[in-house]
Amino acid sequence: MSAQRLVRRMREVLSDGGLTGSFLIRDLRTGEEIGIDPDVTYPIASLVKVPLAVAVLTRLEDGRLDGATLVELAPGRAASTGQTGVTRFRHPAFIAVDDLLYLSVAISDNAAADALFDLVGPAEVNQAMREVDVTGISVRHPLVDLVSTPAERMAPDEVHLAQALAIGAGTPGRGHVVPQLDVSRANVGTARALVDLLAAVWTPSRIPAGVAARIRALMGGNLVRHRLAPDFASDASTWSSKTGTLLNLRHEVGVVEHDDGGRYAVAAMTESRVPAAIQPAAEALTGRVARALHDWLRGQADVGSTGGSA
Repeated sequence: MSAQRLVRRMREVLSDGGLTGSFLIRDLRTGEEIGIDPDVTYPIASLVKVPLAVAVLTRLEDGRLDGATLVELAPGRAASTGQTGVTRFRHPAFIAVDDLLYLSVAISDNAAADALFDLVGPAEVNQAMREVDVTGISVRHPLVDLVSTPAERMAPDEVHLAQALAIGAGTPGRGHVVPQLDVSRANVGTARALVDLLAAVWTPSRIPAGVAARIRALMGGNLVRHRLAPDFASDASTWSSKTGTLLNLRHEVGVVEHDDGGRYAVAAMTESRVPAAIQPAAEALTGRVARALHDWLRGQADVGSTGGSA
């Protein structure tokens, strides 16, 4: 099957499942890739924690920050809505910067991430991306801004209304009445930019080797494994990743490393037209599409062909 035909087929599969999406798979050994609309800009939600970690770790590497420094986090911190980590604490805690990185990336703790944003602000994260030659990611606000969406102000039995608003209140230019979904106001990126960042972490780049190794370890310890991990983790491969979820957006980026030496960066960013917060079918479909694109590209590596995107 040609790349163009596969991409058309995967678009249809996504549409049939109530999704639109942006995907990019890149062979990190050859640079060949295949994707679906990889240059469309999306709000990135918790994916921002990866560039944030790069910025913080770079400052740990050059001595501007100390990983052993203790940061006080009070219960009920602003980014207090969430299911994991400090956001669920009932008493004050002192947590080292190194451990805040783990909480932020591996279990996607918003409060831990915002404690890091207190140390390294959005402008500094953007500067860190420029310093490592990654473009296409714009960081504008901490994670606290994500919890002021309509969903956070509604009762549990009204969340479908927030989902309906997310689906129906956008503009053709990807503006939105919900600021966190408006690409001119939210933290944003493209699948291509995120794959570029993964490539900079997994292959020699301007990111210091020690920083890259720590990012790989943090993403390798990701405990959120319901989206793409079922399609990429196995006894013969490892899957290191970060998820991002906000209203009708479900994203994941990561790298799959096969025992035969193959390494592929994967970015999957989807937007649902179904007004429901819990959509296991959408999670599974996202993994299915990403895996199909990966398998095609991996197959081409065996015959020496090039990939493509549309």
